[in-house]
Amino acid sequence: MMYDTLKKLVKFLGIFSIALTVLFLVYLFKNMDILNDPDALTRALKGHLIIGSIGFLLLQIIQVVIPIIPGGVTTVVGFMAFGPILGFILNYVGIVIGSIILFLLTRRYGKPFILLFVDEKSFQHYEQKLASSTYETVFALNMASPISPADILVMVTGLSRMSFKRFLYIILICKPISIVAFSYFWIYGGRFIKSFL
Repeated sequence: MMYDTLKKLVKFLGIFSIALTVLFLVYLFKNMDILNDPDALTRALKGHLIIGSIGFLLLQIIQVVIPIIPGGVTTVVGFMAFGPILGFILNYVGIVIGSIILFLLTRRYGKPFILLFVDEKSFQHYEQKLASSTYETVFALNMASPISPADILVMVTGLSRMSFKRFLYIILICKPISIVAFSYFWIYGGRFIKSFL
């Protein structure tokens, strides 16, 4: 009974977070005109860099541990708000810490924890991949990809025999690739599209 209630709560929070994300994007594009003025977020944070950095770092950790918040949006916002260097550092550290926590939570609580966030059918689809002798390679490639379901794969990997040390090595090496690729695709892709409008 308690587990079913928790699943409903997670589902509600997922819908709520998506709605907030849509509203935030509307605000960025309409009120801050982020496409025409990409430095608008940086100016808004001027004078609040330390608090803003800590808040963003915590947000990145949370969006990985509770994979119902669209992480791609926060990753791009990090680059736009804090610039390429600090934005990358905050994204990288937050996502790595969040991934470690998510991996360990799955290793501790197992399949029931994963089913809080994905349905049985989706879980079985990813679980089947664990039996493959090439799973480690598949996992590494997905961690480097900017469009993979990274959080789900981190959870599923928590059920595998992969050692924590090996998991951490893959995350540390591969995550920078996906972070930079995703962010620059959306930032410069948006400007490219805008040039045709």
